[in-house]
Amino acid sequence: MNDENKSIHEFDFELICEYYANLERQGPGSPEITLKALSFIDNLDDNSLIADLGCGSGGQTMVLAQHAPGQITGIDLFPVFIDLFNRNSRTLNLQDRVKGIVGSMDDLPFQSEELDLLWSEGAIYNIGFERGLNEWRKFLKPGGYVAVSEASWFTQERPAEIDQFWNTEYPEIDTIPNKVAQLQQAGYIPVASFILPENCWTEHFYTPQVQVQKDFLEKNVGNQAVSEFIANQRHEAQLYESYKKYYGYVFYVGKKI
Repeated sequence: MNDENKSIHEFDFELICEYYANLERQGPGSPEITLKALSFIDNLDDNSLIADLGCGSGGQTMVLAQHAPGQITGIDLFPVFIDLFNRNSRTLNLQDRVKGIVGSMDDLPFQSEELDLLWSEGAIYNIGFERGLNEWRKFLKPGGYVAVSEASWFTQERPAEIDQFWNTEYPEIDTIPNKVAQLQQAGYIPVASFILPENCWTEHFYTPQVQVQKDFLEKNVGNQAVSEFIANQRHEAQLYESYKKYYGYVFYVGKKI
């Protein structure tokens, strides 16, 4: 298997974290898209409790906090991201309302029906879209919202290369109508679904990686694992450029019945 064709799951988690800690966002997105998804949420006030699951270093969380009331808890499995998250919160003087803690999205530290909003940008795949929607629902108040971005097919058919890539990386990838149906079956009213525009992948995710990759290789000269990982990341960007009309991220917003 070529280095570029290895699955990201085959690389060491510490290596992945060290690399992505250099980026403001650990997945496709943008402040504008975070705010677009937020515009469909209508139940928030100063007493609201919000959780951002798989928050990373908090690029999207800080945007949320600057435009929505309430207390926000960011949860991520990796301490390096939570350290960056809390540092970013202090830098923006949001530490009284925004706190990051180390934790797993399959063992959340919340009470039943405690939360007004569950947020997760580009991270629900870690537990799986259907599982996450079903297991997280109990933490939401009746009328509470879930808002997640998820890899989705735009077409019923697609070229074999990209089909194989995504079904290896994330077998739960599916079409938008099927994802909306899963949201509904999990006990939510589908409120909105919209495709993230191309600049969420290019300007806000892949372009910032170009210099990071160069620096990372220079820092780790002779490290085969690093060279293989960077080749993998560059291959993923090339696949997006070639096949972006067939797939992308989609934001799904649902309201708990």
